[in-house]
Amino acid sequence: MRANAIPTGPITLLVSVGLGLGLAGCAKKPEAIAPAYVSHMQYQAFTCSQLASEAARLDAALAQVSEAQRNARSGDVAGVILLGLPVSSMSGGNVADQVAAVKGQQVAVQQSMNLKNCGGYSYTYQ
Repeated sequence: MRANAIPTGPITLLVSVGLGLGLAGCAKKPEAIAPAYVSHMQYQAFTCSQLASEAARLDAALAQVSEAQRNARSGDVAGVILLGLPVSSMSGGNVADQVAAVKGQQVAVQQSMNLKNCGGYSYTYQ
């Protein structure tokens, strides 16, 4: 075998498969998480001003849960590399469901704003 050749064999294959499976169990990037369905009807009594306030609150909430999700993802990647296990996801650090819920609320607020012709506000997910 040449000195600079990449070793191949059953052990290398097992390590590669193990890392691949471990990374597959990692927390998703917040940007890759789709919004959950939330009905816009819960916002039908809101005024445009109240909807704008709710939108701002949801922006802050999304920033917070997205940061927690990024931390979980980083922990998972490190755990898979060091231990072969997505430790953050296994210990409850994965908050993908919360990211999806906040994004869904943002969509519902946007729909309500559109129906009320509030205008001037649209979401760009982090």
